[in-house]
Amino acid sequence: MKLAVFDFDSTLMDGETIDFFAEELGFKDEVMGITERAMAGELDFYASLVERVALLKGLPYEKVEAICQTLPMMNGAKEVVTGLKERGYKVVCFSGGFRSATQPACKALGIDADFSNFLHAENGILTGAVGGEMMYSNAKGDMIVRLQNLLGISEEETLVVGDGANDLSMFKHAKIKVAFCAKPVLREAATHCVDVKDLREILKIV
Repeated sequence: MKLAVFDFDSTLMDGETIDFFAEELGFKDEVMGITERAMAGELDFYASLVERVALLKGLPYEKVEAICQTLPMMNGAKEVVTGLKERGYKVVCFSGGFRSATQPACKALGIDADFSNFLHAENGILTGAVGGEMMYSNAKGDMIVRLQNLLGISEEETLVVGDGANDLSMFKHAKIKVAFCAKPVLREAATHCVDVKDLREILKIV
């Protein structure tokens, strides 16, 4: 058995979930600017996440769920998951984003498990608060080590795919590190770079 871990936003999914939410409230440009700087490694991930989610206060949770049902998957997402599973991989998603997005998408893609954060809501309305295990810059690295220990899988048997600075910590614990249409800070840490929006390219690497 081997392990493949994918980031969600701008990796398995073509875009940033929080940008779709912010568009509903008229804050898209502001949120996009913060996201861009966080993914480039210019901002602390935790602080930037808290700042962006605070702007979502007042958004109805039913709108969140509706948006998450229609998120555009990256070209080749279904095929790469199927292809990796045929090669003996457990396929997992780590996201600094939100379970409301990763859960339905990962179920549709056939991914074995997803780890992400939760948007807090009261009476069906977002409060602007967020919680979870993927809120920190080192969270993905910590979680991948825990998974490797649980499953008895080594770094040599691990593949990781991501696009931004918060993926750096998990890149430290994998043999194959794929920077997918990624920021320069992640490309520097990668063993392979895919520069076209087609996840099937990863099947050529493994």
